[in-house]
Amino acid sequence: MEIIRAKHSGFCFGVRQAIDTTMKQIGRNAGGHIYTCGQLIHNATVTDELASRGVGIINSPEEASSGDTVIVRSHGEPKRFYSTAHERGLHVIDATCPFVARIHTLVHDAYARGAHIVIVGDKKHPEVIGINGWCEDTAFIASTAEEASLYPFTDAFVVSQTTLNEKVFDEITGMLRRMGVRLEIQNTICSATRERQQSAAELSKHVDAMVVIGGRNSSNTKKLYEICKKNQNKCFFVENNKDLPLKQLQKCNRIGIAAGASTPERVIKEVISTMSENITNENNISMADYMDEIDASLRLPHTGDIVTGKVDQVNDSEVIVNMGCKKDGILTANEVSLEEGQKLTDLFKVGDEVQAKVIKTDDSDGGILLSKKRLEVNEHWNEINEALENKTPIDVKVVKAVKGGVIAVYKEVSGFIPLSQLSNKYVESADEFLGQVLSVKVTRVDQRRGRAVFSHKAVLAEERQKQIDQIWAALSVDDIVEGTVMRFTDYGAFVDLGGIDGLLHISEISWGKLKHPDEVLHIGQKINVKILSMNKEKGKISLGLKQTTPEPWSVIEDNYHVDQIVRGKVVQLKEYGAFVELEPGLDGLVHISEVANKRVANIGDELTVGQMVNARILDIDTERRRISLSIKDAIGEEAEIPAEEAPVEDTPAEEDESSVVEVETAVEKAEHHTPETEEEVVEESAEIGTAEEI
Repeated sequence: MEIIRAKHSGFCFGVRQAIDTTMKQIGRNAGGHIYTCGQLIHNATVTDELASRGVGIINSPEEASSGDTVIVRSHGEPKRFYSTAHERGLHVIDATCPFVARIHTLVHDAYARGAHIVIVGDKKHPEVIGINGWCEDTAFIASTAEEASLYPFTDAFVVSQTTLNEKVFDEITGMLRRMGVRLEIQNTICSATRERQQSAAELSKHVDAMVVIGGRNSSNTKKLYEICKKNQNKCFFVENNKDLPLKQLQKCNRIGIAAGASTPERVIKEVISTMSENITNENNISMADYMDEIDASLRLPHTGDIVTGKVDQVNDSEVIVNMGCKKDGILTANEVSLEEGQKLTDLFKVGDEVQAKVIKTDDSDGGILLSKKRLEVNEHWNEINEALENKTPIDVKVVKAVKGGVIAVYKEVSGFIPLSQLSNKYVESADEFLGQVLSVKVTRVDQRRGRAVFSHKAVLAEERQKQIDQIWAALSVDDIVEGTVMRFTDYGAFVDLGGIDGLLHISEISWGKLKHPDEVLHIGQKINVKILSMNKEKGKISLGLKQTTPEPWSVIEDNYHVDQIVRGKVVQLKEYGAFVELEPGLDGLVHISEVANKRVANIGDELTVGQMVNARILDIDTERRRISLSIKDAIGEEAEIPAEEAPVEDTPAEEDESSVVEVETAVEKAEHHTPETEEEVVEESAEIGTAEEI
């Protein structure tokens, strides 16, 4: 003998929710009576158990007293029920099936806009009565095509009883169409009902007998029985294992099992167990294995277990998961990681395989509470531990500022970022980081205590080091590169080369002497500098600016000649004369006898340091690097702009009889390395001077 259970059988989502809600209310009731308005579900086993726990049954809110609790069953109630209950001071617990509640909303809205309502279903069924109450009992109700033929209007807003047979719904809407009625159809047959009926119908075609389990007054179980009976003559309607026709079933090799939406799982298991124990196994198939399967299905998982099952039903608030055991799993929306605006129906479809963690289980008829979030948390902790071990960065979102830092979230795991680890710069307030997604390194993990510490600064430091390595790799000694003057010291200037600084020593700025770098440079200035030396281990780069222009004595013959009138600045006074700077690094001596057309006893009476003067070149000694000048020989004459710098005229430059040099300070740019001490820089730098004495 082989017993085959239909894929979709037993409690539907709405019934399970109603029972679970009632059980919870029993546990927390502090006073007054607890009632259900009508039978909670159409199953005597369940209603008897509820009665034993003190839950009574009333037919209307008028039968309850102020302070009593009334549970609205999954079938739902008319709109007037709620106003009456409120007037009588009743505490209402609404366990209306979400699918039924949706029909209430559809009907209420359609009626409000003036539509004529048609309900396809049994006018005596409590669900249909409840739906009709949301359009002030004005709906036209039809359960057959013949009844539908009496519809009096030319338009209709059509809904259906959730447990209706799909074929009946199609017959009635087809009749209305043939009558020329303009239809706005909402097929509100519950998908679980449809699937239950289809799976039962299909199974009944391939077995020797069919057993349908459910309450005698259960509408959906009756429909299941009618559907199965069309395909299988040996079809039996039983309420529990006591109703089983064991003698008739003994002659069958394959027996199918279907159960209504209000049939408890334990009743189904009891029926299967009774059949297994009492029906002769004519095919000599060992029942021990089958009973093991029954026992396994009766066992419940424990809290903390990781379970796998298939989605049986899904709506916006819950997912029902069939795990192949006595109870189904319930996965609520708050136990699933949903993005903004996302719904459970966007993530799950009937038949999908789901893995989740058990967070609560018991022996009541409520489901086993599951959580994907808590399962994912374990996975997320594994990812965090892996990031710690491999020193790889992860992305976190800063969600809250706390004392000493911020709370940042990695998926479902929260961690702490100390204020000192938020940036590679000083952070005065963490508020500026709120809402930001930061790349961090995991620095510490204590999963047992649910703690993790992150560092954004470590990632920035690593990125900075990569950038520095790239810059070092791109630079070579003798390269001419552009940099930005960042800051001054007495011994030079630091120049940013695009991420690292180089030192431009004061002696490498100009061919002339400087007292301070700001004599020729300013902060933020872009300059071209030459790399003189590099020491990656010490992180030092020495730069030169003067090297980007020719050394003055190397091109002296190109720019100066004897008898040329030049203009320069007095830079030093001596007893025997004055030194005049023609350009940085090129000084000439005006002997005291060449200062004026008179005898000069004290040169300070005639000249001052910084004074600009015109002078004639008397002699150029390139070997000794000396220039002799005369101021008195240039009196009355003006220094002229060299021909190459003069405005273009018709007369060629080479025809000019006078060659005049304009002296300018040519300052370009350089890069740097940071010296350990100023003395070290001074020691390492070459001294460059000009002739001061003769």
